[in-house]
Amino acid sequence: MSKRYKIGEILEVAVEKIVPNGFGLAFAENLTVFVALAVAGERLRVKIYQLKGKTAFAEIVEIIEPSKHRVAPECVYFGRCGGCNFQQIDYETSLEAKVGIIRDCLSRIGKIDWTAEIPIIASPKSYNYRARAAWHIDTRRREIGYFQRNSHQVIDVETCPILTPELQATLTDLRREIEWGSYWAEIVEIEAANSGEDISIYSSELVEQVEEISFQTKANRYFYNASSFFQGNPFLIESLIETAVKDATGKTALDLYCGVGLFTLPLAEKFSKVIGIEGNEQAVDFARKNIEYTRIEHAQIFRENVSDWLSENAKDLQEIDFVLLDPPRSGTEKEMIENLLKIKPKEISYVSCEPATLARDLRILSESYSIESITALDLFPQTHHVETVVRLKLI
Repeated sequence: MSKRYKIGEILEVAVEKIVPNGFGLAFAENLTVFVALAVAGERLRVKIYQLKGKTAFAEIVEIIEPSKHRVAPECVYFGRCGGCNFQQIDYETSLEAKVGIIRDCLSRIGKIDWTAEIPIIASPKSYNYRARAAWHIDTRRREIGYFQRNSHQVIDVETCPILTPELQATLTDLRREIEWGSYWAEIVEIEAANSGEDISIYSSELVEQVEEISFQTKANRYFYNASSFFQGNPFLIESLIETAVKDATGKTALDLYCGVGLFTLPLAEKFSKVIGIEGNEQAVDFARKNIEYTRIEHAQIFRENVSDWLSENAKDLQEIDFVLLDPPRSGTEKEMIENLLKIKPKEISYVSCEPATLARDLRILSESYSIESITALDLFPQTHHVETVVRLKLI
């Protein structure tokens, strides 16, 4: 008779590897165990906090045999805060784990046996790198910080070691100057971004105007603010652009989910016509401003759902040389991939911050395209998240 498990039960397990969502993978009798904040190669005593059939989720009670790759986290809130879950792993090992996560998703979800190398570009800074943040304010308890792990309860955070010094100073100022009685909601979210000394803050609860800031690459300047998406690790933006558009050539390129035009501008240096599609109105306004500032006359930005736009314009898009695809973490819509396959671009560069949805889409795309390269970039040090760029060519 197979063993029956219950919530709260203590198990002794050996962690085999790190898997998607950053869990350590372990096994007990007739049970697969996912352990939070573990390191591959260590023996642990863990407590089950969730059961789903023959799968359990557990937290560490005791480290029996620590991995040689376990390090002391720099953050005093580590383990309680829901933000970072890789601070217990030395940086080089965390990079290897992220490549492993990509391979796991490709194999398990995408049914893709990629045996070639997946190089990963390390972040020049593994701490003090994050130039974007979303802080939560509990107006009743008068606390500011991030949500607790597996909870929507706010942890009162004074310092966050992954923030840039400028954003840390902004958090400190906010904690000191906040007027608690000015908010109606119990939980308020404040988004903040910095570019050098320039700070932008946004919240639907604030009446103050959102300040516009800008980021300068070697070739282009990008205007944006805290309420519009822009990459949060400024130290890898140049590498991301280079990886995504390197060696791209032809007459016409599409930039799908183009945001404020991060890839639109460099694509305009390589193609005689660039079309960007984005559904967010404010991002479109910034993308058009960035194009105008750069004095680009052969690029257009359309505000529409990407899938709808492709469907409506498919008959006029039969000579597309290059498509840059950079969807949100939730990935593309199924119809978008189907419509993309109808226009058959010669080459696709798929930029993704979520290996699972990337693998899902590649499973379909790989029926018509060969995967030329897969490159990872560590845009999110101290977390399990990883950016991936896949270059594909039409078979």
